[in-house]
Amino acid sequence: MTPTALRILLAVFICACLQTAASALLIEDTPIKLDASRNEQIITVPSDDLHPVKLQLTLFTPNGSGPFPLAIMNHGSDGNTSAKLNPRNRSPLAVGYFLSRGYAVALPMLRGYAGSEGQLEIRGCDPATVGIDDAKDIYAIINYLSTFSAIDSRNILVAGQSFGGWNTLALGTLKHPWVKGLINFSGGMLVPTCPNPEYSLVAAVGQFGAHTSVPSLWFYGENDKLFPVSLWRAMYERYTAEWGPAELVDYGVFKDDSHMMLGYQEGLAIWVPKVDAFLAKVGLPNTPVYPEYLPISFPQPSNYAAIDNVDAVPYLNDTGRESYRKFLDRPLPRAFVVAPNGTAAATDGGVDPLGRALKLCRQKARGCQAYALNDFVVWTGPEETPKKAGFAAIDDVTAVPYLNEKGRQGYQKFLTMKKPRVFVIAPNGSWSAFMQGRDLVANALKACGKASNECRVYAVDDEVVWKQE
Repeated sequence: MTPTALRILLAVFICACLQTAASALLIEDTPIKLDASRNEQIITVPSDDLHPVKLQLTLFTPNGSGPFPLAIMNHGSDGNTSAKLNPRNRSPLAVGYFLSRGYAVALPMLRGYAGSEGQLEIRGCDPATVGIDDAKDIYAIINYLSTFSAIDSRNILVAGQSFGGWNTLALGTLKHPWVKGLINFSGGMLVPTCPNPEYSLVAAVGQFGAHTSVPSLWFYGENDKLFPVSLWRAMYERYTAEWGPAELVDYGVFKDDSHMMLGYQEGLAIWVPKVDAFLAKVGLPNTPVYPEYLPISFPQPSNYAAIDNVDAVPYLNDTGRESYRKFLDRPLPRAFVVAPNGTAAATDGGVDPLGRALKLCRQKARGCQAYALNDFVVWTGPEETPKKAGFAAIDDVTAVPYLNEKGRQGYQKFLTMKKPRVFVIAPNGSWSAFMQGRDLVANALKACGKASNECRVYAVDDEVVWKQE
């Protein structure tokens, strides 16, 4: 090995140690109560005049003065929790979608829920009346918000999930002149006091269909734990048989409960294109004007490594790898991001975990890339690298061309380096090894090029890419 090649190798190892020593994990601060980036505010609004109470409403608006078309998003109900203990509805993915299309988004809380006064009344086995009572409050909310200068009251959409979807369909019967469309995400209501709640639900939705002319879009999945396929198909058939205008989207099986599809980022690919088309059909805005409100799409799994293969994570030192082990215990959704200087960032829960993790990482480093999302690895490497050639096994030291004994010792040392890593050789015996930095292949070739103009890549990570000429 030439003196120049030896100096190159020593410099590389010193540089790599300095880089990995900087490994650190960045953790998000506790989220602020109100999301300033979405202009979130909590306001008190009046209910139906005949039975007046004060209702809590969360309002989000895009940046700017408007006026903005209005999307009302109605909440579901956790049957295992008392109404007052239900949290204020924020429906972050739905809100992000409507904000991205330029809408103001209002999320009212029903009577007795969260910060709203009053109490929800269930009168015997009559889900239709419950829905109509709630719809009267939604009607009053629309009228109240229409007085805001930031609201374009002539362009209104009403949507809801689960019980909120049921109340949305009920609103259609009240024929508000400014409501152009209804969206029902897995909507319905099962009254526990009914001897046959499924039958009562189908009969009630028929009443809704017979008294509305507002177009509606319905989303249901095939592994819904609350409303089975036979029930929601019967509901749709009865609604349309009564001339209720509706389009059904059967999105099949989704995770372990399709009833919760709206709450998962993976669900965006299912419902966003359908909603865009529906909005266009009813004459409402439907194209992105503020795309920053939507989360970054998850890349596809790369098969680079198993999610629990801690040693495969690039750039990190031992402290960083321990941080990755802790990340594996965090709840979904989650994202783990790494950078060439050893910085790592991890986020979980909420909206846009990948976007938030990248933002954290970029506060301390350049070249931040996603390594793992949820339960799969998406890392594809820092750059395009040569493909596996099948010349020899990665640990076959004797197969490496050109090297003398000291060069082979250098290759053995390369095999102990953390990934990503690259080993470069030249016909005059020069070689270089780089790990855990930016542009590994280019830098390794540049280093080797100080001693030879014929340097080529021999190995990258765990693969020999050398091709015998």
